[in-house]
Amino acid sequence: MKIGLLIIENLFVPEIIPTIIAKDFDEVKRKMILVEPFVKTVQLDVMDGIFVPNITWQNPEDLNDLQTNLELEVHLMVEKPQLVLNKWLVSPVKRIILHWEAMENIHAHELVPYQTSTGMGFPFVNLVDEVRKKGKQIGIALNPGKPIDVLEYFITEIDMVLLMSVEPGFGGQEFKKETLGRIAHLREKFPSVKIEVDGGINQNNIGDLVKAGADMLAVGTAIFDEADIKTAIENLKSIINEAAQE
Repeated sequence: MKIGLLIIENLFVPEIIPTIIAKDFDEVKRKMILVEPFVKTVQLDVMDGIFVPNITWQNPEDLNDLQTNLELEVHLMVEKPQLVLNKWLVSPVKRIILHWEAMENIHAHELVPYQTSTGMGFPFVNLVDEVRKKGKQIGIALNPGKPIDVLEYFITEIDMVLLMSVEPGFGGQEFKKETLGRIAHLREKFPSVKIEVDGGINQNNIGDLVKAGADMLAVGTAIFDEADIKTAIENLKSIINEAAQE
């Protein structure tokens, strides 16, 4: 199954995924309504003020009665996401993204809980099973400074990798150009992995990200800070289409 790709004239074209950072669920719904006619997926950024220095809406129960045609991916920027993961496995969530840096004492090669110097560790396979049983996808996010090689023991268990192109926590940050090289490195090391990029993406760099090998592009301020959201998305899609054909 191709994740996050639209097919145009037999060409796989990366998907734009608007990112929603919201203080409450009313803001979440308002932003979803703004982009729903133009995209198929949105990303909900969930921040606890501990793992990152920002706090957003973070009540998964609100999603139970949500009426939308959009698919949701939940980007958990929280401390110890394994403790809250199950609460987010609700409809219409299709994908959960966990930060590698937040998963304390989690290891891919362990099959049962194990003792560490700082407490009990938790097998990554348990998280994967939990997600799969609910029919969802799972991905791992890496902060800008985290080496790609840490994914080696996890890569066969996950559906995608999200590369942060800014430090997580706030929208509107400047894109880190070294992300282009990280995409190429990730693509070379793990050719079949689906790659999403998140942070500082706009009309000036989105084409380069496509050429570097990104499959999904998480875009925030370049959509929601524009007066005409439809035109903003159309312009981004146009650049993506051109870059995908080069």
